[in-house]
Amino acid sequence: MSYLKFDKNLLINLDQSLTKEMLRTNQAGAYHCSTLPGCNTRKQHGLLVIPIPEKDNRSYVLLSSLDETVIQHGAEFNLGLHRYRGGVISPAGHKYIREFDCESVPRMTYRVGGVILTKEKIFISNENRILIRYTLVDAHSATTLRFKPFLAFRESNELCVANDAVNRAIDPVDNGVATCLYDGFPTLYMQFSRKAQWVDRPNWYNGIEYVKDLERGVPYCEDLWVPGYFEVPLRKGESVIFSAGVTPVKPASLKKMYEGEIASRTPRTSFYNCLKNAAKQFYVRDGEDMFVISGFPWGVVLARNTFMALPGLTLAIDHLDDYRRIMATALRALDNFLATGETHSRLHGIDLPDIPLWAMWAMQQYDKSQGREAAASLYAEEAGRIADYILDNAHPNLRVDAQTGLLHTLGTSTPVSWMNSMLHGRPVIPRSGMLVEFNALWYNALVFAAKLGESAGIDAARVQRWTDAAERMRQPFIDTFLNDAGYLYDYVDGTYADPAVRPNMAVAIGLDYSPLDRRQRKGVLDVVTRELLTPKGLRSLSPRSYGYRPFYLGSPEERELAMHQGPARPWLMGFYADAYLRVFGMSGVAYIDRMLIGFEDEMSQGCIGSLSQLYDGNPPFAGRGAVSHATNVAEVLRTLRTLKKLNV
Repeated sequence: MSYLKFDKNLLINLDQSLTKEMLRTNQAGAYHCSTLPGCNTRKQHGLLVIPIPEKDNRSYVLLSSLDETVIQHGAEFNLGLHRYRGGVISPAGHKYIREFDCESVPRMTYRVGGVILTKEKIFISNENRILIRYTLVDAHSATTLRFKPFLAFRESNELCVANDAVNRAIDPVDNGVATCLYDGFPTLYMQFSRKAQWVDRPNWYNGIEYVKDLERGVPYCEDLWVPGYFEVPLRKGESVIFSAGVTPVKPASLKKMYEGEIASRTPRTSFYNCLKNAAKQFYVRDGEDMFVISGFPWGVVLARNTFMALPGLTLAIDHLDDYRRIMATALRALDNFLATGETHSRLHGIDLPDIPLWAMWAMQQYDKSQGREAAASLYAEEAGRIADYILDNAHPNLRVDAQTGLLHTLGTSTPVSWMNSMLHGRPVIPRSGMLVEFNALWYNALVFAAKLGESAGIDAARVQRWTDAAERMRQPFIDTFLNDAGYLYDYVDGTYADPAVRPNMAVAIGLDYSPLDRRQRKGVLDVVTRELLTPKGLRSLSPRSYGYRPFYLGSPEERELAMHQGPARPWLMGFYADAYLRVFGMSGVAYIDRMLIGFEDEMSQGCIGSLSQLYDGNPPFAGRGAVSHATNVAEVLRTLRTLKKLNV
């Protein structure tokens, strides 16, 4: 039985099935995303959504959906599914669904009387092309399939409105047609593996409604252009492959292309395999460069998320070459910033003050995975360069205090940490001064740089400087952040110490090198466990703290206020697990293993096979935000790898 399989009873119940989404990417920035029954519920949903470098590298929906119709004896049975203004469902193709599974590729099975039809979708790696294979498993009489493409040709966060500017031209190509609705967009080629008849029937379909956008309080209705439809006759046992891409393809090659892609897939037969597949979906190759998308369907390439997610997305699944390639791309951008102060056109946020600290942490995970000698040969000089850069107070928004050695940053007007929600141009949580995770990461980075430098034979005076800097800040860290209640202040700005119980202290106790001793770590861990731990990660704020907002719901303003005021983040579980195992050793393995059950449950919820951006802080801990998030997938994978090593 498939690990991810959904039966008729769930799929025909739209209240349940429309909450479940499916994502596929091509590791070049393009994606396909929709709900399991195929009804788009977000403006970002689509069959073919691609970046267009000639515009701005943002994602653009070209092909929104493809309606299939089974025709027998002149009777038409439309398998499509759309929601129109006012909640009207038309056509209601979900009533023909019998089952859905996605062990290797997403496969939907339909039954229309004596007709059994399967539909399988696959994205071609590193190419902006989606293939859909239709197989007529059973039929008692002549059967024709009709395919009606719904075109958008707009940015994924915008909506299309019926207009007279649309280009109605349809050009014939091998077994299909080509069209481009507006200037500046690539041409869309829609082709089949066998001869298909094209029928011109241009029309706007008005008032298509996206219920998720409606719930989020943002514009949610659009009009889509349907230029006509294809018809393909099929006999029992025959298959036809549909291709949608921005370059033409030879129809005879589609079968081989499809089968080659299937052979390269890791079957989703377990929790680990689901996350492994999800991890690879965040890779983005761009020539010699390689990046990490922060999430789907509206993620971008962010420096912080890249360094935070990189070890879990690569090392935890034995993709060493991908780690080195992504790290090399990111470090080139970071080195250029350190040397010139210039930011990067694709890797956003490289100038933020915690980026060098997270880069050091990512290198440290390579050290733990591949050994000190391998890490020293690749990263000792880089780690030393970052340590010296910060110690020399060269960063525009990081300052090392001359007395305490602690790091200071200014975050009152612009967010400087991962808690970066903003409202009316100001940070919702203005964390400024001495941030607890910044300083914990700094201590960890100094100790790591010194150990790496010793192995690489770096000048002893430089290594000693890093060692002395770490030792100098150890006691001030404790005096500044550890309070009488046994937990760590979130940030200290002048005479103000923020008492909110937040998960940034979990980072401080989960790092390999911490200013805190084992007893102090345990005290902090107890508070984190008692007030922040949920089945979906750590809350961003304790329910006992002022301003707790557990539910990421409502208008854009309400959601921005709630984002870091209570909802849970799975990625923080990685640091919690590290801290727990550091305090309790092997006796903590079974406990952490049990805590991961909450994440395995999510494999059949939300975006199936992946983890959402955040989860409500209170039961039932529903997933919200981006449907698939890189740091969450990465840190759960890294925790699974840690447990595997301990159980060997």
